[in-house]
Amino acid sequence: MPKRVLVLHSGGMDSTVCLYQAHRDGHEVISLGMDYGQRLSVELMFAKRHCEALGIPRQVVRIDWSKPDRVIPTDRVVETMSADVSPAFLPGRNVVFLSLACAHAAGVRADEVQIGLNCVDFSGYPDCTVEFFASFRAMMAIANPEAPALTAPLLQLSKREIAERAHALGLGEWDTWSCYQPQIVDGSVAPCHVCDACRLHAHAWATID
Repeated sequence: MPKRVLVLHSGGMDSTVCLYQAHRDGHEVISLGMDYGQRLSVELMFAKRHCEALGIPRQVVRIDWSKPDRVIPTDRVVETMSADVSPAFLPGRNVVFLSLACAHAAGVRADEVQIGLNCVDFSGYPDCTVEFFASFRAMMAIANPEAPALTAPLLQLSKREIAERAHALGLGEWDTWSCYQPQIVDGSVAPCHVCDACRLHAHAWATID
């Protein structure tokens, strides 16, 4: 049965796969973005482009956040990323974003909130784990017993499996944005290709034709 689904949509591959899949499944989809001062806001532009392509309404919560500076690791091998918490980890981000998404979903009378968390290729982010998601859902069930369902459709998929799903949905490798430190090259924004997000993205797409 079609539902009203609010997707926490950054413009990256994971959340965009959630958006496209929910749309293909025939649901009434709303894209919710977070503008929190991210560098160059490139991902917001990608998200807007996807929404325009699918005819999906785009809503954005703007957060005035003096977030701490983070060290962006570069040139790391994918297999080593899970050894420790990433220096790029922004404490509390997914807690804040999910809380705002659930509150916003109540306002737009959504039946479900989706987030593109995945834990198989754990890259040093404690708030992308099964334990985090289960704990947040348990807390939200207490905070708002009538809250919309909270789901993470990609939680148990690897990055390569998510890329395969993206490909099947008609998305290409460069149709989403994953880079942590975008560069200005010849007047255009380009990924750095060396941060963890870029390396994991390349790893995901490496075997897809």
